[in-house]
Amino acid sequence: MAAAWVMALDFDPPKVAVVIDANTYTRRLIEASGEFALNIPCRAIAGKVLKAGSASGRDVDKFAHAGLGKFPSLQIGAPLVEGCVAWLECRVLPRPDNEKRHDLFLAEVVAAQADDRVFREGRWLLADESLRTLHYFGGGDFATTGDIFKAS
Repeated sequence: MAAAWVMALDFDPPKVAVVIDANTYTRRLIEASGEFALNIPCRAIAGKVLKAGSASGRDVDKFAHAGLGKFPSLQIGAPLVEGCVAWLECRVLPRPDNEKRHDLFLAEVVAAQADDRVFREGRWLLADESLRTLHYFGGGDFATTGDIFKAS
């Protein structure tokens, strides 16, 4: 699924939070497997991301529908999406109350990868606008990460 509500929680061990509506097919898959992948898309594939996010995996093969490729993950069963600039493989930290009341899932990141054109030596590199990460605002509107600057 294309998820808009994702947040980093911790560094050691790394954790994330993601909101996943109870009525989605993705929710059913995550509850069954206890894991998921966060694929960080970039501007170059924004149209494919929108197309994938506009269809349900209950009805179509989202990879084929959106024209997205995939490759195997390192630690989990879910595939990773080609064309993204970073990938986080996650295992759910069960919190049934949060999941039921708030649709909020907490997970530990068990593997991470990044395209070295955009992330190298612990730093984001944003020179290529087509590789800047996407942020969804709804209604088909996206923004990308901006310029990096140092405060003085």
